[in-house]
Amino acid sequence: MDYKPEPEPLSESSELLFSFGVIADIQYADLEDGYNFQGNRRRYYRHSLLHLQGAIEHWNKESSRPRCVLQLGDIIDGYNAQYKASEKSLERVMNTFQMLKVPVHHTWGNHEFYNFSRDYLTNSKLNTKFLEDQIAHHPETVPSEDYYAYHFVPFPKFRFILLDAYDMSVLGVDQSSPKYQQCLKILREHNPNTELNSPQGLREPQFVQFNGGFSQEQLSWLNEVLTFSDRNQEKVVIVSHLPIYPEASDSVCLAWNYRDALAVIWSHKCVVCFFAGHTHDGGYSEDPYGVHHVNIEGVIETAPDSQAFGTVHVYPDKMMLEGRGRVPHRIMNYRKE
Repeated sequence: MDYKPEPEPLSESSELLFSFGVIADIQYADLEDGYNFQGNRRRYYRHSLLHLQGAIEHWNKESSRPRCVLQLGDIIDGYNAQYKASEKSLERVMNTFQMLKVPVHHTWGNHEFYNFSRDYLTNSKLNTKFLEDQIAHHPETVPSEDYYAYHFVPFPKFRFILLDAYDMSVLGVDQSSPKYQQCLKILREHNPNTELNSPQGLREPQFVQFNGGFSQEQLSWLNEVLTFSDRNQEKVVIVSHLPIYPEASDSVCLAWNYRDALAVIWSHKCVVCFFAGHTHDGGYSEDPYGVHHVNIEGVIETAPDSQAFGTVHVYPDKMMLEGRGRVPHRIMNYRKE
């Protein structure tokens, strides 16, 4: 008979190093409840702001306060653009975030680009690149201004990398620009549908307009940062609006070139966790290389009597996601060397 070790209890077997908050797809709008595009899932546009307030109150009161909060994108809903309410809604959500007593790192998703151009976002409060950390004498780890990505160190030997999943996209870019033309060409090569948001009949259903991808330039930069982290025995958490691992996500919600991102990550030892939003349903899987892919359930589809956020407690040997409401608890052990 095979000997099976006792399962580890949920108790903190080792010292807590630090913690951080996670929240995704708030999609606030000053509108009555509605439904998703398929018409089968309810969206609570106004109530999402109350869920955010509840999450912030919780984080502010936690006994070991989080070092930071990761906001995984889609902070306001695309409907705001139709009602010319984008700036007003964003201001409302940002005023709510001001109650938070720790820094928040904002990721950009498709709904940011339904409301604003990339230039607007770069000059807005949703650009949190000023919170980045620089690595002295390593210019190759400095991100380009051509995409919205950066890295920071919330605690010694832990590096967080925020990626731009709409670096390659037809959203938020000037339609006369070469980049728009290049991205439209990629999209049309993979998606012959008249409606580019439809995955109908696609062999690779992620090639829809509401997704995007990572440029080669951004992936090369990611590779450099991970090389530095490998050399310096750092553990890395990656953050992106779009997920990149099929087992943890609906295939329609993946980044266009998710395989390229995985190839970079899998060529290094340092990555322990990849957090994403976008799916609204959530999802989880540990890949063959020991990277935990966590998709956080979306606030927008969370009923008023529930919640959708989490606090991740970081230990020397694992991370523990303490979920609230729709977000389940998870234990994510680091792979053994």
